[in-house]
Order: sequence, then structure tokens, then C-alpha cells
Amino acid sequence: MGIKRGTTLAAAAIVVVLAATACGPTDDKAADTTKPVGAAAAAQDSKAPPAADGAYGSDGGYGAAGGGSGAAPATDAKPAGQLAMASNDKVGPVLTDSAGFTLYRFDKDTAKPPKSNCDGDCEKTWPVVAAGDVTAAAGMDPALLGEVVRTDGSKQLTVGGWPAYRYSKDTKAGDVNGQGVGGVWFALAADGKKAAKGAPTAAPAPAAPAEGEAPAGGAAEADGKLSVAKDPKLGEHIVDGKGMTVYRFKPDTQWPMTSKCVGDCLAKWPVVAPLEKADDKGIVEKNYTVLNRPDGQKQQSVDCWPVYTFSGDKKPGDINGQGVGGTWYAVSPDGKLITVK
Repeated sequence: MGIKRGTTLAAAAIVVVLAATACGPTDDKAADTTKPVGAAAAAQDSKAPPAADGAYGSDGGYGAAGGGSGAAPATDAKPAGQLAMASNDKVGPVLTDSAGFTLYRFDKDTAKPPKSNCDGDCEKTWPVVAAGDVTAAAGMDPALLGEVVRTDGSKQLTVGGWPAYRYSKDTKAGDVNGQGVGGVWFALAADGKKAAKGAPTAAPAPAAPAEGEAPAGGAAEADGKLSVAKDPKLGEHIVDGKGMTVYRFKPDTQWPMTSKCVGDCLAKWPVVAPLEKADDKGIVEKNYTVLNRPDGQKQQSVDCWPVYTFSGDKKPGDINGQGVGGTWYAVSPDGKLITVK
């Protein structure tokens, strides 16, 4: 994505507003999050790191384009969240984090045993990807994900044994400016090898979603009504007619009702198409409305909050989207965010 496209997406996000006047300001501004009811006690996920791409509700990147001065130090290393595969015309399929930023490997590191040889100034230019809070990309072998203890005692994500990094000069999702730098830095493939043109992706997009699965992009098929499901960690949360977990995006707004998920974001977070009134009396009935998006899609909302499903959830009961990027959370029956890991 170029600067022009990024500007267009940002402008589109601003105008994704409700055409009707049913939604209004809420007086309960400080109570938009909830802990699960009937679930095991869990700490609120207030420390989850924000996603890295501005289109996903963040601070704009992992470093300034002019060098590594803006890169986060190792102590502020961010985890990868939900991994995904992205196609690149020059590099081929590359592994990305939850915000769409390319992940890299360093030829001077070792995979057997895993060891990072990028410290000091090197890690300012090549911020490490923290271990923990990571989910394998669709079709990727989760056993390939691991961790290595660095010299400072912190833990770094490994893929196929190779320590994973971001590049400070990648300032937006889809950038691959680190490819081939110094002849020793290369984008990662799903198996931990160097990305290469012609290599298969971890999960080729199916022609049609399998029974019980969510579509890979666009609007999730309207099927039945919203209802309430129970999860040991989340407690009571909203699911769609197929039993797929429903999510909210933290940067969205209730009044005016606005969706900040546009463009590439929608490929990972399909909107929930309009549904009949909720099929469960526990779901809030107030402001159960439809958002008319400028891209032509119609999106269901709960209490004027736009709702989505997650392409990384493959079967009913999956909650792989919970906490992704510190901005995506399951929805309680009263429309609030369930902010637990």
C-alpha cells in the first residue's frame, strides 16, 4: 500500500457512519468493558500492545523511515498476535504479524539451537518480536512457533527455530523494505525459511468457506440470529448464527456509529451482515441497528457498536481473535468489550 492508498483508507474510515439517527451518545462512557460472567477469574487485558499499523488503530509503525532511532527497545518488544500470510509480488508469500507488518530472519542467527546475534544498535533497527501472545497463521504448523531467551533475559519468538524481527523502516502494513538488507536479512516464510517467489502460502484462500467456517473476507454470511454462548475464559459472549464468535474493534465509535476497519482490515475481520433481532433475551435490544458502509456493505451493530467475525476462527467456539493487537475483543450480551486474555 502506498501513501496515497493509506490516505484514502483513512478518509474512508472517517465517513463509515450510520445513515440513520437511532444511535445517540451514551452516558456510560467509562463502562464499555466487562469481565466474563461465570468464567474463571482473569485479569483485564489493559497491557495488551496496540497493533502497529495506523489502519488497525495504532501509532503508525515500528520506526521512522529515516533509521532505527524510532524503533522500540528490546524491553518494549511487541508480540506478534495472530500471524498471517501476505502475498508480495517481489518477495512471494511472507509471514506477517496481526497488524500486517512483515517478519524477518537474520542469517547470522542460528536455528539449531535457536540463538539471536542481533543486540544493541542492531535491535534498534531490527526490533525483536516478543514471545507469547502468538497464534499460528491459518494452515501453518503451530509446532514451528517457539521462543529463545536473549542475552538480556527477554524471550523472543522463533519460527522454525529462527528468531523473528520487524524492520524499523517498515512504516506500514505490507512493507518489505528489510528484504535482502546487507545480504543477511530476509522476510520469513511460514516454515521459517526465507520467503521466495513461487513458494506456497500457508493457507491458500478457498473458493468457498467450508461448512461451519467464516468467510475469508467481505461480509460474514447472514445465517440465523445472534445468540449467547459460554466459554470457560470469556464467559457469556455473542456468536453469530453459525456459532462463530463476534468481535468489536476498539477504535470504532458508538456515536456517531463509525467503523474504522476498512480496506485490508476487512479481509481479516469480515463484517457481520444484518441479522434478525437477537435470538436470545440476554442480548441488549437497545440500538440493534444496521450500519450502511460506504463500500456498499451493510453491517450489523449491537448497541450501535459495529460487529465482526475473525477469519482466524475456523470453527464454532474458536476465540482466536480475542485480544489481537490489543484492539479486538469478544462482545458481551450487553454489547461491551470482554477484555480478558
